[in-house]
Amino acid sequence: MIKLDSSSQSILWGALMPVYQPYTKRYADPETTRTPIDKAPDPDYGSGFIPAERYTSAEFAGKEWDHVWTKVWLLGAYIGDLKNPGDYVVTEIGNQSIVITKDEHGDYNAFHNVCSHRGNQVAYQTSGNAQNFRCSYHAWVYNLRGELIHVPDEDTFPAGAPCDELSIVKLPCDVWGVWVWFSLNPAVEPLQDFLGEMPEHLDPYHFDRFALVQDDSVLWECNWKTSVDAFNESYHVLETHPQIERVTESLHVQIDCYEKHSRYLIPFGNPDSHLQDQSTIDEAQKGWMQRFGADPTGFNGEAPDIRRYMQENIRAQAEARGYDLSDMNDDQLTDDYHYHIFPNITFNCFYNGFSMFRQRPHETNPNKMYFDVQQFVLIPKGQAWPERPSHRSFKNGEILYSEVYEQDAANCQKQQKGFHSLGFRGLWLSDQELRVRHLHKVLDDYINDR
Repeated sequence: MIKLDSSSQSILWGALMPVYQPYTKRYADPETTRTPIDKAPDPDYGSGFIPAERYTSAEFAGKEWDHVWTKVWLLGAYIGDLKNPGDYVVTEIGNQSIVITKDEHGDYNAFHNVCSHRGNQVAYQTSGNAQNFRCSYHAWVYNLRGELIHVPDEDTFPAGAPCDELSIVKLPCDVWGVWVWFSLNPAVEPLQDFLGEMPEHLDPYHFDRFALVQDDSVLWECNWKTSVDAFNESYHVLETHPQIERVTESLHVQIDCYEKHSRYLIPFGNPDSHLQDQSTIDEAQKGWMQRFGADPTGFNGEAPDIRRYMQENIRAQAEARGYDLSDMNDDQLTDDYHYHIFPNITFNCFYNGFSMFRQRPHETNPNKMYFDVQQFVLIPKGQAWPERPSHRSFKNGEILYSEVYEQDAANCQKQQKGFHSLGFRGLWLSDQELRVRHLHKVLDDYINDR
């Protein structure tokens, strides 16, 4: 869930309604909305156990590396860190270090962070600005495209130092959203083909209107999929995040699985449909209205009417507050449009802010991972942008960075220990956890080269 403390739906569901059903009270007009809202057919991925070994086994992690991480497109750098020629960012995936640059022509480049001479790295900071990259060992020099441009004492090499053979291996690189993407696979499909329907769904948010306000990399003691799973289902919300039960729906959410990617649409603003009290308006709901710019003193309805009240207020005040929300439907003004881009990118999208999560596998241990989170806020027209926050790297528990994320991390770390239990039979999933099965299905597609 996003760092904003959440909310819920505005409908009383009958006792005889099926346990799993997408919410149906929409305020989105399919004739005018740009982000598709139609429910995708639910695929049948079976109902058996998912083996815990997929989360603990070094052998399975090796298959993921060989068939997934080295084959797909990966998010590499925030484009705001590559504004000027010479700007660069170093990103890590597994045991690979990658340099992403903006060159003097304004083009983006990605290449391995390694000198072709004897394997030393060439970029030594996580980001910066450079005219070139000079190896600290023997002073071989590479330009912003990773091309070899200087070798000291070149005449002492019997075969010379030909640039075409000794330039750093360049990687596929492209831009979507406000990020530069790269792939370790020289034969990877075009980025737009890999993303599929995601640009159509997410471009209406206009990510370039949002400023980065938080940038953390946190070491979690769990497998990368354990973390992805936590954000790909709302079944856990009532128990794990009780502070948001009055303002978030967790049961009746729309789940859509596509070829590689998936989403769910979580209604925010009203009490969770699990709760018996569907009418009382408490301080959490009043605070949620205020957070979204709606005055609770002007609200005369009951709790199931809050979501619509908030949507009307946000729409009415948008222009005066400097927001252009013309490409968003009313549901997007309150709800969490939550997307997963295979294998490891999550977008939690609200009209005035979104989160991007990136789960990276640990370089040696399948029971650890890196949770990268970037938080963005919508900047009104004409308002100055805040300074870029500093990037923080730490272990979970060392710094208070988000109540919700820390609650999820605590579960994931206990869950990872449970995966090793001799008494654990495997993951047994509900329809609410369809996206968890979907992730494993797509993993299998890649591992089996389907």
